[in-house]
Amino acid sequence: MSQQESNEKSAASVRVVDTVTAVIIFAFGAVVIWDSYRLGSKWGGDGPEAGYFPFYIGVILCIASVINLLNALREKPEQDGGESFVSRSAMKMIMSVMIPTVVYVALIAGIGPIPGVGIYVASALFIVLFMRWLGRYGWGKAVGVSVAVPIVFFMMFEIWFKVPLPKGPLEAMLGLN
Repeated sequence: MSQQESNEKSAASVRVVDTVTAVIIFAFGAVVIWDSYRLGSKWGGDGPEAGYFPFYIGVILCIASVINLLNALREKPEQDGGESFVSRSAMKMIMSVMIPTVVYVALIAGIGPIPGVGIYVASALFIVLFMRWLGRYGWGKAVGVSVAVPIVFFMMFEIWFKVPLPKGPLEAMLGLN
């Protein structure tokens, strides 16, 4: 770690990240166990039931996450909050990519207050945003690429591969549904 990184404020310590990760993985494993038990997790007369193998995968996930949680909680926190997992400046860079990506996914399907515009319009908006904001490209290049890429993807998936992707009102208006 460089001197500048060690002087920056931490956004999260390794201990906190390990603890949160262990809890999330435990919850996922518990859901797998519950659903596998619901499907049937025993050995039936003709072999394993549908949830037999997933049940044990869920058990392994829960056991491993408990071990990781105990290891994280056993670590002695240092006076400064422990070893830094990520600095605030690095977290800002991560969030500058993550937040637009979450909005992109929400735009495709129409999640929450965001109306669904389909994958092609959402992709065009996402590309132009990233090219202008993070890439610092000019408007001409950003708009050109952000229009060309969805057109190429439309031709590739919808016409050549015959795989329909989520469309929105623009495609319906153009008769492309």
